[in-house]
Amino acid sequence: QVQLVESGGGLVEAGGSLRLSCAASGRTFGVSYITWFRQTPGKERKFVATISWSGATTYYGDSVKGRFTISRDNAKNTMFLQMNSLKPEDTAVYYCAAGLGGVVAAEYNYWGQGTQVTVSS
Repeated sequence: QVQLVESGGGLVEAGGSLRLSCAASGRTFGVSYITWFRQTPGKERKFVATISWSGATTYYGDSVKGRFTISRDNAKNTMFLQMNSLKPEDTAVYYCAAGLGGVVAAEYNYWGQGTQVTVSS
């Protein structure tokens, strides 16, 4: 099993910044990628960004490219999502997921509990 714990969500004004954290523990030797998804009420979870376990590879969704940066602290098994120039449409519950990779939520077996991000206009 892999345990994921997110933190760092909150309320911010449009144009502001937040940094989300995802701490991984447990049987992480089988994890290839940590990926952030976000979800709004009544909608499916959408891909935001992903990073390989080594940190060497990153990939972003079109809606966040140039504004969000994904990174990791190898020593602490913690992944970060730095979110800048936030927009009201970024409002969602953000989840981190662990697995072999991909941009579809169904491809991931391990999930954190989610953290709410609210961007006011």
